[in-house]
Amino acid sequence: MNPVNAVLRRELRSYFVTPVAYVFLVIFLVLAGILTFYAGDFYERGQADLQPFFTMHPWLYLILVPAITMRMWAEEAKGGTLELLLTLPLTLWQAMLGKFFAAWLFIGLALVLTFPIWITVNYLGSPDNGVILAGYLGSWLMAGSFIAIGACLSALTRSQVVAFILTALVCVLLILAGQPQVLDFFSGTLPRKLINAVAHLSMLRHFEAIARGVLDIRDLVYFLLSTIGWLVAGVLLLDLKRTR
Repeated sequence: MNPVNAVLRRELRSYFVTPVAYVFLVIFLVLAGILTFYAGDFYERGQADLQPFFTMHPWLYLILVPAITMRMWAEEAKGGTLELLLTLPLTLWQAMLGKFFAAWLFIGLALVLTFPIWITVNYLGSPDNGVILAGYLGSWLMAGSFIAIGACLSALTRSQVVAFILTALVCVLLILAGQPQVLDFFSGTLPRKLINAVAHLSMLRHFEAIARGVLDIRDLVYFLLSTIGWLVAGVLLLDLKRTR
């Protein structure tokens, strides 16, 4: 069996042998429905679309993704199974990719299970389903970047709590980086070019563009490079632990 596939199956199985995965799925689906139809002013807007639904996704991922990734490597290190895993006939990249794809598929399952919301919108009106599909794609890509961040920071520490906090902190910084309030706050102290560079690092900015149905290659490349960069950092951290 392919080593990546073997690790992926092992991780997915570990999610569903305990009630944790089911609890996370229920929490995600309930919060997505409540935030979309009530906090998102779905009915008051008078428009048949899922913009309120996708607007809430970055904030939902701040809870869901760190909770999934915090155990990814920290649990291996604390339980003493990391050393065993590193001695198996697979590379660090294969182990990292197996764990990453398992978590990414789990988030994909959570997104697929929100299909009743999509059905509801089509029942109430005639939305642009192409834009909705683009929103789902952008949400999944953003989740992939969040998972890569969590995988890297989980490899940094043996504590799941620390991994959760660090992942949530980095993700919220990437979300807030391009907000006008944040940019205005630093406009008087930092050079304009640096402020523009920080704005382009905003994950929310790239996600919102895709959620509007605009599939710009720059936004897709941003999520791709962000995911790969954090995975590379995680592999380097694991390699450093192995050499020690």
